[in-house]
Amino acid sequence: MSAVMASEDQRFPDHSGFDLDSIESSIDTYMDGGKLRGASTISQQVAKNLFLTPSKSFLRKGIEAWFTFLIETLWSKERIMEVYLNIAEFGDHLYGIEAASQHYFSIHAKNISRPQAALLAATLPNPILLKAAQPSRYLLRRQQWILRQMRNLGKPQL
Repeated sequence: MSAVMASEDQRFPDHSGFDLDSIESSIDTYMDGGKLRGASTISQQVAKNLFLTPSKSFLRKGIEAWFTFLIETLWSKERIMEVYLNIAEFGDHLYGIEAASQHYFSIHAKNISRPQAALLAATLPNPILLKAAQPSRYLLRRQQWILRQMRNLGKPQL
């Protein structure tokens, strides 16, 4: 859980589904000629992955915002994270942290180490390209960054 928060959404315990600072920063970067980057929270990713298609349109983003609002209103942060960890893709047709832990490390998810958790979290932006079974130097650097972020964040309070 802390590896995913460190990697994907460090403000997860504190926001209500939308990280307005991250959204603003992404828009500012784009307006200054930079590449448009994602600013979705874990809650938004749950809404998209659970209820919507991965297509990109303003209509889909609007519907995603509605589902995010509902999820944040009706579910606890623990439940949101539990659902996220169970539907996230960690490899080609490999969904959920338990399946990933079994596949890559032959152990239950509850028993993975911090470095193993960080490696799996490091793949989340693109688990098809970033392979936990064959980590590239980039993926290993990302794993180390996540481990540092995990130490900086401490134990998350959800």
